Amino acid sequence: MAKDEQAGAEAPEGGNKKMLIIIIGAAVAVVLVLVVVFMMMGKGDKKTNKEGEGGAKTEAAAGGGHGGAPAAGGQGGAAGTPGAATVFPLEPFIVNIYDGQELRYLKVKIEMEMVNPAIKAELDGRLAAIRDAILVVLTSKTLQDVQDIQGKNQLREEILSAVSKIVAQGKVTKVYFTDFVIQ
Repeated sequence: MAKDEQAGAEAPEGGNKKMLIIIIGAAVAVVLVLVVVFMMMGKGDKKTNKEGEGGAKTEAAAGGGHGGAPAAGGQGGAAGTPGAATVFPLEPFIVNIYDGQELRYLKVKIEMEMVNPAIKAELDGRLAAIRDAILVVLTSKTLQDVQDIQGKNQLREEILSAVSKIVAQGKVTKVYFTDFVIQ
């Protein structure tokens, strides 16, 4: 009979051990899930903060660059406007270029600097013609043409020339490559 009592007493302890292991395992799993969720939320906040800071830095840099140009040209600073208002961004261009052996892709994001913000309406009205002229220039290039800095600068000048044929000469003053990828 003593053996039956000991066996009966051991059975609940064994069940308690199993239950204890299950509870501890569940608690550890919950803690791990909470840590992962917290880390994911923390990373998202950092990305949002970095993007916001980057946008502010870009606007500040553009404003600083534009503010210095009229002063160097001798024009009054009172007529100056923020740099972001004088830049006209275009949707990215993706074209095929030939490298001598195979076709490659060129992805270019272009932004054009205008003399004043009032020209934006004219550029919007002629957007199809502007994009067409830029596509013609881009597709005429090979990998060797756009691989080095001289080639990129020449491409800028050719794009500016092509755009100046569509809108009046001097209304678009500069062409910027904000993304330039060859794959």
